[in-house]
Amino acid sequence: MKNPFLFNVADMLRGPSSDGLPQTRTQQGPAPERIGVEMIAIPEGEEVTVEAALSPLGGAISVDAHITGTLRGQCARCLTELERPLDLRISQIYAADPDFISGDPADEGEQGSGDETPLIDRDVIDISQDVINEAGLTLPFSPVCEQPCTIETPEGVTTGVSGEEIDERWAGLEKFL
Repeated sequence: MKNPFLFNVADMLRGPSSDGLPQTRTQQGPAPERIGVEMIAIPEGEEVTVEAALSPLGGAISVDAHITGTLRGQCARCLTELERPLDLRISQIYAADPDFISGDPADEGEQGSGDETPLIDRDVIDISQDVINEAGLTLPFSPVCEQPCTIETPEGVTTGVSGEEIDERWAGLEKFL
């Protein structure tokens, strides 16, 4: 079982194909962990495809990746099972040396600020955290059915449709309209 989010880049850093030309790689495999938000995510073990363009930048590699797969979750309104296609894009630079961007030794005060360039570890780029971050920013927190939900609204709950009874607790607010 191969992790689709790991790219071995030893050849791009110092091997015979370290000619400075970009490479395109496609990898498939099971998601190493659940990736997404509470109500919808890629389940652990779900098949994921990563199409990546890797471009050498001297002491770093730029990764532009397109991640596809299947999201599974529940409708936030009716709790019906949902299955949706996943389509994420990430773009990140991974440095072979922590001093790549500035050329100066890393300042201890800046460590942990969130602005650090991710490092290439043992000739491997791991895009997992960037995929997790993009999923958290892109996926809906409250996914709903594509068609209107078929469940009935419980008595006393309003759905915002005009002509419904106004809850007497809020009736006094009408004078402000």
